[in-house]
Amino acid sequence: MLKIITVPAFTDNYLWLFHPENSNQAYVVDPGDAAPIEDALTQYGLTLAGILVTHHHGDHTGGIAALTKGRSIPVFGPKSQNIPSITHPLSEGDEVTIEGQAAFKVIEVPGHTLDHIAYYSASEAVLFCGDTLFAGGCGRMFEGEPQQMQSSLAKLGSLPSETRVYCAHEYTLANLKFAQAVEPDNKHLQARNEQAEKARAQGQSTVPSTIGLELETNPFLRVNETSVINAANKQEPGNTNEPWQVFAVLRSWKDNF
Repeated sequence: MLKIITVPAFTDNYLWLFHPENSNQAYVVDPGDAAPIEDALTQYGLTLAGILVTHHHGDHTGGIAALTKGRSIPVFGPKSQNIPSITHPLSEGDEVTIEGQAAFKVIEVPGHTLDHIAYYSASEAVLFCGDTLFAGGCGRMFEGEPQQMQSSLAKLGSLPSETRVYCAHEYTLANLKFAQAVEPDNKHLQARNEQAEKARAQGQSTVPSTIGLELETNPFLRVNETSVINAANKQEPGNTNEPWQVFAVLRSWKDNF
């Protein structure tokens, strides 16, 4: 059983520090900043044993150099010339084994960036998805195309509903505001928004969510639902014949929301 520690960074990033409950050997996902990770390692009495990276953006990689200085540890990440610090390049279907106890399967999810990957553990029901899937939303397409991004999201949406989704930003309230513009009559969405507002008012994180919750409330995973298709068609009539086209309308709408 993995213990996962939330490490806030910058204004809205989440860095994920995790370790088997019977081990002090810890791994960090997307360390954009080294300082809060070093503080957490000290606070919890952990030793950094490895780094997992989802994509090349600086708020996900900026702390790697400092964390690896003086440490002989692996840096797992996508096969990408944009991240020279990667020591163990990964592709679709590869696995990262944590202390012989948990295996994370690599899922290629291009769209936000072309080199983006996610890490999924079936035994732990855990997904580290970087900036591809957010609580109630998805990442912007900085490098990919709509068809590519929608396919990546569909991959993640096909994971078991109990899978816990650890995304990299606290964007949930803004995402749910947009989601309600798309589906104002979605009761699951209304309930989720109320819970998220209460959590944020109390200074609590809204992450992780679950795949099941995202399938009920996240419009970017609901592009086959009639209500979402109709909303997209009202926004851009005639451009919603395929799921990826519905996604493209939603993403453009969200970008200017």
